[in-house]
Amino acid sequence: MKSRVFTCVGLNHETSPVEERERLAFSPEELPASLVRLKAKTQGAAILSTCNRTEIYATIPEGEGASLVDLLNDEKGASIEASRFYVLQHEEAARHLFRVAAGIDSMVLGESQILGQVRDAMSAATTAGTLNGVLSRAFHSAISVGKRARSETHIGRHAVSVSSAAVALARRHAGSLEGKTVLVISAGSTGKLAARSIADNSGANVIVANRTAARARELAGEISVGARGIGLAQLANALPLADVVITGTGAGHFILGPAEIAPAAAMRNGNGLLLIDVAVPRDIDPAVRDIGGVTLFDIDDVEAVAEAGINRRQSEVGHVESIIEEELADFLAWWDTLDVVPVISALRERAEDIRRSELERAMRKLPDLDDASRERIEAMTAAIVKKMLDRPIARLKDGADKGLYMEALEDLFDIHPARKPGAGA
Repeated sequence: MKSRVFTCVGLNHETSPVEERERLAFSPEELPASLVRLKAKTQGAAILSTCNRTEIYATIPEGEGASLVDLLNDEKGASIEASRFYVLQHEEAARHLFRVAAGIDSMVLGESQILGQVRDAMSAATTAGTLNGVLSRAFHSAISVGKRARSETHIGRHAVSVSSAAVALARRHAGSLEGKTVLVISAGSTGKLAARSIADNSGANVIVANRTAARARELAGEISVGARGIGLAQLANALPLADVVITGTGAGHFILGPAEIAPAAAMRNGNGLLLIDVAVPRDIDPAVRDIGGVTLFDIDDVEAVAEAGINRRQSEVGHVESIIEEELADFLAWWDTLDVVPVISALRERAEDIRRSELERAMRKLPDLDDASRERIEAMTAAIVKKMLDRPIARLKDGADKGLYMEALEDLFDIHPARKPGAGA
């Protein structure tokens, strides 16, 4: 049995409310010093901290995961109840990390941002000098899982949030958005996310409208270098230019109705106008549906797209789980070699010492032996040792009773191999 095991201790959106997660969140600036302090009490540590989770991955004595709860609370000056934390060790800790990287342990199933955050956690630990061999292997395997999940399945290819579903609707009904004009009327997060997605991925011209032009320009700068901002007073001029309008102001009343939309539609020379209203209460009067060339979707339509996307992503979970189990099996097989490799090395070293000692003694009694004969004897004795060790080494690597063989060989050959960090005693 290994005295030290790969361990994960943390809390997330399923175990803890946001106010507790905020107390345990680490900023990038805090990580280096915190990691060094954690390493002093573990064999190695990495911290994954996002808006939905804070987790420590470390190699510590088996059964001592609860100590990491105290370390985490102490590091942040918090006193979160132990019941909020999960403590996972060895296989379950690795499986959890792989699920996180694949996006199937996220609040939004299949979200892609978490893979970059896992990579950043590994990078921060590497820079701080706290990433030991076990953690390095585990994180590299997790990143491989995340990449495969997104390239071999459709877990991340369907709109599941309101903002992404709004963009999906825009693409579905307006076709390619490249070169088209998208007007976003919103100061809220949904509108900003939708606008950023459009600006980053479609080549569309983005206009952001807000109550004041100054605030609109500020929002536009946050969204994209090419986006521009206008005040609501300029809407009448912007609406005829827009191919797609996404609105979600939270104003509590209609801000667009037939009086505003009909003139804009008439000025578009037969080009359709797509309106997507994600506000509750609604921003756009449903009466605009009666205007020729105008298509209106409200929050129910958007959420239907999001729900369909969730269902499609959910159907991919089984495929992702199979990737996780495949990579997990590889990780555990590697883990099982950590105790064996030092024993094999010590066994070979011990046998080589005996061979060379006996060879030198024999050569002293054969002073007249020519160089060619000496080389033949050298090769013969090396071959004998190799063949003698082949079967014991094979049993160590593959045998079900590996632990028994290790103890027997250590006793019979009087070898005491040093364990690798994070693996053995």
